[in-house]
Amino acid sequence: MLPASVIVVSRHRADALARCITALRQQDHPTIEIVVVADPAACARLAPQTDLKLIPFDTPNISAARNLGLNHAAGEVALFIDDDAVAEPNWASLLTAAFDNAAVVAATGFVRGRNGISYQWRACEVDHLGADHPLSVPDTPSLHQGTAQRAIKTQGTNCAFRASALAQIGGFDVAFAFYLDEADVNLRLAAHGQTAIVPDAQVHHGYMASARRHASRAPTDLSDIGASTALFLRKHGQGADMAAALMGLRAAQSARIARFIRQGKLSAHDGAQVLRSLEKGWAAGLAAPFGRYKSAETPPAFLPLQQDLLYESVDISGYFWQASTLHSKAAAALRTGKIVTVYCFSPTPRRHKMQFLPQGYWWQSGGIWGRSDRDKPASLWAGLKSKVAQERARIAKFRPNAAKNAQIPDK
Repeated sequence: MLPASVIVVSRHRADALARCITALRQQDHPTIEIVVVADPAACARLAPQTDLKLIPFDTPNISAARNLGLNHAAGEVALFIDDDAVAEPNWASLLTAAFDNAAVVAATGFVRGRNGISYQWRACEVDHLGADHPLSVPDTPSLHQGTAQRAIKTQGTNCAFRASALAQIGGFDVAFAFYLDEADVNLRLAAHGQTAIVPDAQVHHGYMASARRHASRAPTDLSDIGASTALFLRKHGQGADMAAALMGLRAAQSARIARFIRQGKLSAHDGAQVLRSLEKGWAAGLAAPFGRYKSAETPPAFLPLQQDLLYESVDISGYFWQASTLHSKAAAALRTGKIVTVYCFSPTPRRHKMQFLPQGYWWQSGGIWGRSDRDKPASLWAGLKSKVAQERARIAKFRPNAAKNAQIPDK
């Protein structure tokens, strides 16, 4: 398998970054390094982990940060994941495997949302106007040839590129500080090869608070969206009607803000201010120069992650009143080098949630009669053992080779 560099960009979210790194240490890829581009305080916190490449950077520009990560990445494949996301253990190996085909220059996988079960993102194409178009794809990996007018959109928190191909097109355009940065790369890279969609290469993404949004996902600043949209249309839009584009963007964002106001997540006053930031950003994007970056001629030597390859997973299950015991069992199993999933259920119809805890193990909660997959009916009168078996089957391909379950007997 090709050696791979996982690049994580972070800014002022040290706790989330630490959790992301903990999950990356459980990857089953045999030859990976982790490049962290983060604010100095976060880098200092991670400094005891000497097998990480730590690059201090505290400028709010994700494209510049990614390019800096690329300059320090020595792997043939560069993978990207956000700091507020965690990867399933086989994520890096599945994405990297796509590049065994010499025609592949990019790859992307699926993303699960805040509850760790429902999908936040699957397959999508982006066109030269920046519009997304959902795409139906098979459950197995598929290859797609894009054009400068329409290409597969690689989701920023779950994507990979052949490092040499990305350097050849000039990396990320630093004029895109946030938003449409990957879409710009996708259209520029399309002429250089194919993009693989790998559905089973999955990450969980929670959308944490940032300078641009509250934890509720209500926006606080739309200037980057306005700027990047104007810039994207100038670069790829080929004579797009800019006035009409601004009107459409304003209408879409107004509807979005109105929804958050109705939900009580934004005040009307704050919503009006956020909309004004969109106009300000649009004006900046009309005047901004396009940018590229100069790749490092020789990146620092590959720094392999010192990991115990965790090929075996174990399941621990019980009721919510046994949570303390379940945590203790999970910690003990983790110390023996297992990938650990805990099922902590209640005799209720509560919906399910899957989380990767900072301690380093997965924790699924909910009712034994509740739904995990929102598209399927609730399980009626299931027992603990049968519910665990059902959920184990759902995630088995992501955490394979389960050992004998360490289960508390169904009462």
